[in-house]
Amino acid sequence: MATPLLTLHNVSRRFDGTGHALAGISADIAAGSFVSLVGPSGCGKSTLLRLIAGLDAPSGGTLTWAHGPPDLFGFVFQDATLMPWASVFDNVWLPFRLRGISRQEAGTAVYEALALVGLADRADAYPHTLSGGMRMRVSIARALALKPRVLLMDEPFAALDEITRARLNDDLNILWTEHGWTVLYVTHSVYEAAYLSTRVLVMPADARAFVADIAIDAPAPRGDAWRADARFAHISAKITQQLRTAATANAQHAS
Repeated sequence: MATPLLTLHNVSRRFDGTGHALAGISADIAAGSFVSLVGPSGCGKSTLLRLIAGLDAPSGGTLTWAHGPPDLFGFVFQDATLMPWASVFDNVWLPFRLRGISRQEAGTAVYEALALVGLADRADAYPHTLSGGMRMRVSIARALALKPRVLLMDEPFAALDEITRARLNDDLNILWTEHGWTVLYVTHSVYEAAYLSTRVLVMPADARAFVADIAIDAPAPRGDAWRADARFAHISAKITQQLRTAATANAQHAS
C-alpha cells in the first residue's frame, strides 16, 4: 500500500471559551485524491482546512506529510475575494506580486491559469463586469497560478445558482482529472460531494472524529451521465443517511 500524502492522527483544535472545534480527527489522504468534507454548519470543516494549510496549529495530534509540508497550497474560499479595483490579470498576479515577481515575469503563468478556467480573453476586465461564476473562476485561477499540487476549497460554489454550480463542477472535475491535484473540498451539498469526489468524509456536529468514510469508484471525468447513473443516486442517499445518523446521535448525546 502506498504511503499516504497526508496522515491526520487524533487532530484536535480547541478555542478558548468555546471548547473544541475539532477532536479526534484521523484519516489518511492519498495523493491525487479528491476528498470532500461534509457535515453540519459549525462542525469544524473550515477549521480543518486551515490546519492542513498551516494557517493555524492543532491543539493536539499530528498532521504528517509524506515528503514534508508542500511549499504551496492553492486555497479557494466561498467568496471570490477579488480586489475590485484590479483587473482580472492583476488579481491572478497577486500571489506572484507577494513573492516579488514582476507583472512581466508572471505574465505567461497568469495567462496559463486564466486559460485553464476559460477566461484568457477577460484578462483586462474588472470584477464588477463579471458574473458570479466568472468571478469564482478568477479566484480558482489565482489559486492555481503558482501550480500547487494541493488544492483546498472551502464551499467555493455555495453562493452560485444551480446551473452555474453544475457547470463549474464539470469544469473542476475535468481539471482535476487532467492535472492530478490532491483536493480537499468543503461542501454542504450531498450531490456535489457525490459528483466530484473519490472519497467523502462525514463530520458530526460535535466534530469528534469522522462518522463515515465513503469511497466513490467512478470513472473520470464525469458528466451528466454520472448524475443520471443509479450509483450516483445510491451514493447521494448513503451520504444523506450518514449525515442524518450523525445528527441523531449528536442530539441523543446532547440530551
